[in-house]
Amino acid sequence: MSDTSTASISDKHKLLGLDHLRALAITYVLLFHYQLFGHPEWVSKIGGFGWTGVDLFFVLSGFLIAGQLFNTIKKGKVINVREFFAKRFFRIIPPYLVVLLLYTVIPSLREREHMAPIWKYLTFTLNFGLDLKTTGTFTHAWSLCVEEQFYLILPLTFWLLNYFKAGKKAIYILAGLFIAGFVIRYTGWHYFAEPHIAEDDFGAIWHQVIYYPTYNRLDGLLIGVSIAGAYTFYPRVKEIANRYNHLLMLLGLVVLIAAYFVCSPNESLISTIWGFPLVSLGYGLILAAIVCPFNFLYRRQSAITAQLATLSYSIYLSHKLVIHLTQSLLQKTGIDKNSNLMMLCCLLSTIASALILRYTIEKPSLRVRDKLLHRWRHSKKHAVVEVV
Repeated sequence: MSDTSTASISDKHKLLGLDHLRALAITYVLLFHYQLFGHPEWVSKIGGFGWTGVDLFFVLSGFLIAGQLFNTIKKGKVINVREFFAKRFFRIIPPYLVVLLLYTVIPSLREREHMAPIWKYLTFTLNFGLDLKTTGTFTHAWSLCVEEQFYLILPLTFWLLNYFKAGKKAIYILAGLFIAGFVIRYTGWHYFAEPHIAEDDFGAIWHQVIYYPTYNRLDGLLIGVSIAGAYTFYPRVKEIANRYNHLLMLLGLVVLIAAYFVCSPNESLISTIWGFPLVSLGYGLILAAIVCPFNFLYRRQSAITAQLATLSYSIYLSHKLVIHLTQSLLQKTGIDKNSNLMMLCCLLSTIASALILRYTIEKPSLRVRDKLLHRWRHSKKHAVVEVV
């Protein structure tokens, strides 16, 4: 969710399908988290599986970020690690710090009583040891931690593989990490979750040892990376996927339906072992289909999904804060917190706040980034001319 920017993909038609997926992901996350507040009964019926919206963001991130790096390698160029991290910094950090500052200096904005130690937010390590019994505010930042850790490791791994000309071994690394996920989750369940299964706070324990840690949640990122690699270096794979894209999309929906039943309830052995991979695979198959030219969503444009996709990061950062504040204020006017009217007001205020964050923080940060990159590239060209 932090940087699934469609600007990194050159084909404008391909962007349209990804916008639909980003809009779906943020909508699903919103519905899921809205259950933490006063809400109409129907939200619980359709929003229970909304936690998987984060996994869709993971798949998108893996596909888009790895796609940029794979394209660089395919062109025979060296990955510019400095530029990569500069892009990530100016895209992700400024809006994140603004929201974190609001949470820190204005306690009344917090949706729950306690925050984790500030250093965990600043170092993007919140997802390790996150105990819902003691921490209830800005906990959704856990997924940003997973992605930031991913962004830190991925380009360095690519650079090393390229440097040692060991690119063909990347597939073994991906497969090894994917298989390791099953082993690690089973170990976590057996030794750290199952012994507490009869305790009242088992749900919080399961989230702490299974749901939040990065090493348990790599499936979506790995599947996104795998699709990007296959489509970049094996055109024949893309041709076959393009020919059977609707079958691929249908298969993705079937896998997601299976994942729904596997993950009901979440805090079980079968869900722990198979839930995350199935969810990620289902979304991965759908993504693999949507970026194919023959897919019906490939050229379908929507102003609504495009706007939601653009605002998805700002919405994700601020939505809990805004929903809490909106409900607190409007309840004083007599609006029922469980009503559809309250929900509509909360959604509108969330979008309005995201627009403010987008145009006051995100876009200016991106302009600074672009100027910095331009200066770096200009100085590099100038140095080359002098040498010549």
